[in-house]
Amino acid sequence: MQVFVLLFNADTENEGIHTIRIGDRNLVLIFEQEDDATRYALLLEAQDFPVPTVEVMEQADIEGFCASAGYEGQFVPAGFVPQTDADRLLLAPPETNLVETDWQEDQKTEISELEPESKGDAIADAELERLRRQLEGLL
Repeated sequence: MQVFVLLFNADTENEGIHTIRIGDRNLVLIFEQEDDATRYALLLEAQDFPVPTVEVMEQADIEGFCASAGYEGQFVPAGFVPQTDADRLLLAPPETNLVETDWQEDQKTEISELEPESKGDAIADAELERLRRQLEGLL
């Protein structure tokens, strides 16, 4: 069956998958419907998270990836109704984000290896971009 997941930097060497950390578990949301995945991606963007891309995959493939990477796949069926606070995270993202993700660390390493003298500028530009998104979110 085809399902939908959220990817950051899709189709690049720096690709990452959206996860939610609950305790010591990392959940990958696996949406049954594309509309639900798109809505969740828009909610992430509205909360100043990096903008993910909705990608279609075979359910068996994503479940295999989760098992091999140490993640748990969390299926979000069509018409899902949350019963607990943890379930609500499957419909609306948390308001906080990791300060630095694994794929951002890789990006910083690449920047420092290619342009050691401009590392401070790249970090400053990233900080300015983050602040700009926050201010735009207030409008």
